[in-house]
Amino acid sequence: MKDELFNELVASVREGGKILRGKTQPSRTFIIEAPDVKEIRANYKLSQNEFAALMGISVKTLRNWEQGRRSPEGAARVLLQVAAKHPDVIWDVVKVKSLAA
Repeated sequence: MKDELFNELVASVREGGKILRGKTQPSRTFIIEAPDVKEIRANYKLSQNEFAALMGISVKTLRNWEQGRRSPEGAARVLLQVAAKHPDVIWDVVKVKSLAA
């Protein structure tokens, strides 16, 4: 490793240490808000059981999200964001069959 590159790496590690210890502020921060699961479900006009089945999650998980005891993470968060912005895509992919059929 070249000296210049090594020195940049060391400086970066030192800066990270200062940030972790609260001695300096990070140059940027990212705020990712949790999706409003209850609102998303309300827009679909589905019960908790129906929405949980649509999304492929347990009703218990859905209730925990809606009541703020837990927050969706990873792929579930992304799926909920897609569900909020593009409900037609979710319906197209899942192709829910009517119980009356």
